[in-house]
Amino acid sequence: MAQGLLEGIRVLDLTNVLAGPFGAYQLALLGADVTKVEAPGSGDLARQLGADAALNHELMGASFLAQNAGKRSMTVNLKSEAGKAVFRRLVGSADVVIENFRPGVMARLGLDYDALRQTRPDLVYCAISGFGQDGPLKDNPAYDQIVQGLSGVMSVTGDAATAPLRVGYPVADTIGGLTAAFAIAAALVRRGRTGEGEFIDVSMLEATLVTMGWQVSNWLIAGVRPQPSGNENMTAAPSGTFATGDGPLNVAANQQQQFETLVRLIGRPELATDRRFAEREARKRHRFILRAEIESALAAKSAAEWAALFNAHGVPAGEVLDIPAVLAHPQTVARRLVKTFDVVPSVANPVAVVRSGFRLKSGDPAPVRPPPRLGADTDDVLAELGYGAEEIAMLRREHAV
Repeated sequence: MAQGLLEGIRVLDLTNVLAGPFGAYQLALLGADVTKVEAPGSGDLARQLGADAALNHELMGASFLAQNAGKRSMTVNLKSEAGKAVFRRLVGSADVVIENFRPGVMARLGLDYDALRQTRPDLVYCAISGFGQDGPLKDNPAYDQIVQGLSGVMSVTGDAATAPLRVGYPVADTIGGLTAAFAIAAALVRRGRTGEGEFIDVSMLEATLVTMGWQVSNWLIAGVRPQPSGNENMTAAPSGTFATGDGPLNVAANQQQQFETLVRLIGRPELATDRRFAEREARKRHRFILRAEIESALAAKSAAEWAALFNAHGVPAGEVLDIPAVLAHPQTVARRLVKTFDVVPSVANPVAVVRSGFRLKSGDPAPVRPPPRLGADTDDVLAELGYGAEEIAMLRREHAV
């Protein structure tokens, strides 16, 4: 594989569960040397989370495996003075520190940004929290579902009968992690030019809110309160999810020509001249009547058949797939999104993980090693820092690592 974009960047990942580990995983995919710094004995809570109880027992839970490939793991007791000394030494050779403790925790340990920059003045330090380092909610515990609710995401998810509804995956955590990775990369670019470090304050609430696009803008600019619209795209019609003869189908005939092509392909060309549907705004006003007309025609074929026909004629359409189906889809397979590690310590079966959402001409991002066992690399990392065998043994006797 070609040299990664972040080759030579050393990252200390102190994070747990999802937002932080996901952000650090993006850096690892790009070639950064990411070391998870975990609590002895337990490590990242995600090691105990996932659908496979046996993996949870081995501290290699599916939730952990999903976003920690490509990283090393070492255990350090940050509550002990000897452990803190080890961590400061680690920071001296690192470029980035990522943590997602509650605001104030690292300061109480004496390991916050202001303390660590005494060791590494050009350090890029990223603190991920639910609500940011200040403000009235800063000390509140934050979980994805809490942020989904507070951010307004749940208020616009579902329809009038089901909203507020939680998005079906931890969207706020994931956005928080992506935001952190983006900010870290930007800070590293500036550091390369000026030598300056940075403190990055990532709020999951704000990171999620700023991704909501026109839902926010409709209120801020147009004064229109966003409403849940289910599977309907309220900006156009016909645009949403439609029943077919076999399976649901997403259709986005948002442009006039697309609409006219759609009704021709389903054998209902007269709908294009019907005064209720002929013009864009009229279609929006009569969207549910139009839906019924279209679905009566779509009953003749399956979602897969209609999708192929519509796309071939320039009408955007796609089946509604479940996770196994999309992972097995020829498009996903052709792009080699999934990487499989045939051998992973403490795991009986091969482990498959997803890579990044982009490709590079210089070499596609991919994890170079499988997810690590808890503390698997402690001795190696300590040796890299110059600790001798007896010193490492002493640190273990003192429960510092």
